[in-house]
Amino acid sequence: MSELQQEPTSVQGEGRWLLGDPIADNRAPDSPIGDRWSDRKFSARLVNPANRRKMTAIIVGTGLAGGAAAATLGEAGYHVKSFCFQDSPRRAHSIAAQGGINAAKNYRNDGDSVHRLFYDTVKGGDFRSRESNVHRLAEASVNIIDQCVAQGVPFAREYSGLLDTRSFGGTQVSRTFYARGQTGQQLLLGAYQALERQIAAGTVEMHPRTEMLDLIVADGRARGIVTRSVLTGQLETHLADVVVLCTGGYGNVYYLSTNAKGSNVTAAWRAHKRGALFANPCYTQIHPTCIPVSGEYQSKLTLMSESLRNDGRVWVPKERGDSRPPNTIPEDERDYYLERQYPAFGNLVPRDIASRAAKNMCDAEHGVGPGGLGVYLDFKDAIGRLGRHAVEAKYGNLFEMYQRITGDDPYETPMRIYPAIHYTMGGLWVDYDLRSTIPGLFVGGEANFSDHGANRLGASALMQGLADGYFVLPTTVPNYLADGPFDPIDESHPAVVEAVESTRNRIDTLLSANGNRTVDSFHRELGQLVWDQCGMARSKEGLEKALDRIPSLREEFWRDVKIVGTGDGFNQSLEKAGRVADFMELAELMCTDALHREESCGGHFRVEHQTEDGEAQRDDENFSYVAAWEYGDGGKPVLHKEDLEFSYVHPSQRSYK
Repeated sequence: MSELQQEPTSVQGEGRWLLGDPIADNRAPDSPIGDRWSDRKFSARLVNPANRRKMTAIIVGTGLAGGAAAATLGEAGYHVKSFCFQDSPRRAHSIAAQGGINAAKNYRNDGDSVHRLFYDTVKGGDFRSRESNVHRLAEASVNIIDQCVAQGVPFAREYSGLLDTRSFGGTQVSRTFYARGQTGQQLLLGAYQALERQIAAGTVEMHPRTEMLDLIVADGRARGIVTRSVLTGQLETHLADVVVLCTGGYGNVYYLSTNAKGSNVTAAWRAHKRGALFANPCYTQIHPTCIPVSGEYQSKLTLMSESLRNDGRVWVPKERGDSRPPNTIPEDERDYYLERQYPAFGNLVPRDIASRAAKNMCDAEHGVGPGGLGVYLDFKDAIGRLGRHAVEAKYGNLFEMYQRITGDDPYETPMRIYPAIHYTMGGLWVDYDLRSTIPGLFVGGEANFSDHGANRLGASALMQGLADGYFVLPTTVPNYLADGPFDPIDESHPAVVEAVESTRNRIDTLLSANGNRTVDSFHRELGQLVWDQCGMARSKEGLEKALDRIPSLREEFWRDVKIVGTGDGFNQSLEKAGRVADFMELAELMCTDALHREESCGGHFRVEHQTEDGEAQRDDENFSYVAAWEYGDGGKPVLHKEDLEFSYVHPSQRSYK
């Protein structure tokens, strides 16, 4: 237990979990919200430059948060060990982000400000995020753009030379900076070149093709990790003074998602089982503009950027079951349902609302395409108004991607889209300093829960990743290291020996099963179950059904999984098996969290809790808290509640009408 976590009580909740003592964030200064981050930076202790090179930081993950943090701490003079399971930091999933990055620079002079970005983010998260962290994010956004421009990131520019912006869902201002549909790629390359500079300088030690399989907690502190080389199968230990996890989200628990196939929860889940609380696991985001599933053979889904909703209009035929080609359906027989239902925001409502609206249209038999699981995203009006050349300049690579995958030309016929799992707002619990409940373990980017509440606004993931990596962690990690020097440990330490032995036993158990089902077959069944019962709509009946099935499916997995090959060498079947084993456990916690939260908020939509017009109905009196779960260690998970306080953005019924 850390200083932030108290021993749980034995109070039982609903038979599936225990209720522990409350938890609180004690790191944020008790200052006006606009002064908190500057006050925290000033109060943070510093490390003498001569002492920095004597201290080692392990950073797992090389996406925007991890790459930026490694580069910045390396530049400051610390000895950094950076890890990724890909062959290069450039392969991190951040590279797949498309539409843009938010920042409150107000270049358009359209009323934007730090406070408005703060307000939009808290409201967009359905009043389930922590005010202190969100305001800091809005403040840091202004500096992120300058940092990236200095690195040479080729943001789009207006004719005057100023950086261009566009709108995203959940806002009425234009604050999203972009590089066509390749913003994540360009931002990651900026962080990557900064990281490579430090690798060349010798301050960062890079370990590609190396997967973290466990966290080493010695004498109550995170002091290292156990890794496996995906090329040789060799297990190694790496020790340090501090460990930082920037390992992304857990959307692949659903099997079909927009995440890269390698994206997984293993690093975070290993930390959870070592004592780090896991917060709000049921808060998963459904992205409204993805290419629909085309067959059972499919192993992942493809995102179409939310930026397309700037100029594309979403519609379905008014007549149920209308299967005519879209260009033959007259205007008066089309239902532009987002514009009809939400006139103030139209097609730019937040993702959770747009996704549910699409699902409702398809459930009412107005969907299009195979199985009726699709709606149209139409650019005819934009092409007529702006000209094809202007539309191509904004979205050309996205249109090309869509055409290559579907065979349809979106310049000539509307895109067909449907919601899909994209992002996870839940993650390891952290305080204002991004410390987990294990001293010495920090968590950045999508791997933590801190900034987005129950729904992330579009273009805010890149903002959070870079804010954590460039600005927050380089302040708060040194403050922790100032507690040092810590007692030296080596591979003979009992905690190190135990972590290695536990990892080896887990691998041996997987390999010895020798069953008759593939890893993918188990993953697909789990994903379909979680999607059906804990996806866009959740119910008490469905969640209990999932919670009854998941434990037995997990038992079948460990008994019947078939892994070809051995642990000594390159073995993708073994890699996937380890990740799916962790998804099996995570899925149960997700459904437990969704079952306990008897309200609807953001991406968590309980069908029993909705307004008369089908909107999410929060219960602020009983559920205005972060749900931080302690691992049950073979028993029931323990729920610790962090009460949310709103002093600057007062909760109200979220309306985009």
